[in-house]
Amino acid sequence: MGVFQFFLIIAVAFAGCSKTESVHSPATDSIPASHPAIVFMTDFGTANDAVAICKAVMVGIAPDARIMDITHQVTPFSIEDGARFLTGVTPYYPAGTVFVVVIDPGVGTSRKAVIVKTKKGQYFVLPDNGLISPVVDRDGLESAREITNTGWMIGDNVSSTFHGRDIFSPAGAHLAAGWDYTLAGPEVAQLVRLTPKVAQTTDKGIEGDIIALDDPFGSLITDIPGQDFKKLGYAFGDKVTVQLNKKPFTLPYAKTFMDVPVGEPLLYQDSRGRIGLAINQGNFSQVHKIVPPATVFIPKKGASPAGKR
Repeated sequence: MGVFQFFLIIAVAFAGCSKTESVHSPATDSIPASHPAIVFMTDFGTANDAVAICKAVMVGIAPDARIMDITHQVTPFSIEDGARFLTGVTPYYPAGTVFVVVIDPGVGTSRKAVIVKTKKGQYFVLPDNGLISPVVDRDGLESAREITNTGWMIGDNVSSTFHGRDIFSPAGAHLAAGWDYTLAGPEVAQLVRLTPKVAQTTDKGIEGDIIALDDPFGSLITDIPGQDFKKLGYAFGDKVTVQLNKKPFTLPYAKTFMDVPVGEPLLYQDSRGRIGLAINQGNFSQVHKIVPPATVFIPKKGASPAGKR
């Protein structure tokens, strides 16, 4: 074989390889380079097998998916609690993330199972019961689809009490695997809205509610925005007499926990911008026997704490 013939054969071989790659490239391009995370939250708790079953369903459909947990200790049946956690977590995840959220007291009823895509490019698989309202209010709504296509479910035999396993988990996994969410079912024109109570500012002060505990620390979380509290005129170190369920508590306004001695209470702005009440290295809820729901009133600086309407 001459040198010319040898190089001719090599050139043909490389041309064949190049042709093969070009034939397969469209199929390769249609496969995502990496699957987005599935971020999972429920009120199922951890004393049973429900969370593990849901994750098994997801892995069976999207074996390469990264499943991450927010919490499975949402107050049972509390849509408001779930919405609060979801709103706090979502800003830290990128576009393309799939959130599967199951706080579903209406399971098995006429409430819709939906996929919501926000204008941030995140996907939410959850019951249409208001869970998504605060996120949509902040990030905007691109589209919502009701999950009616049984191909997105675990099968035709859907339980009336475990849609976390039979609808939400498989739908979330299909999204993570790159399925087009518009094929899950018809568009939803109007999502159910959550309308939680909000703190009210009056000429006497701010009236609000204790909406949750910062567990496991037992600090009280209020619905009073830090910016509204600052308008009352207090400075760090000032003593504030707060009414909790109409019972007065006097404690300093502090920037952080160690600004007061260990075992002492404080009023502070938490990391999410709300006013909270805590005990430095203690449990405010347990010490003072206060759990949500409870009322809270903070007077303007210099006003009588008895000024509550």
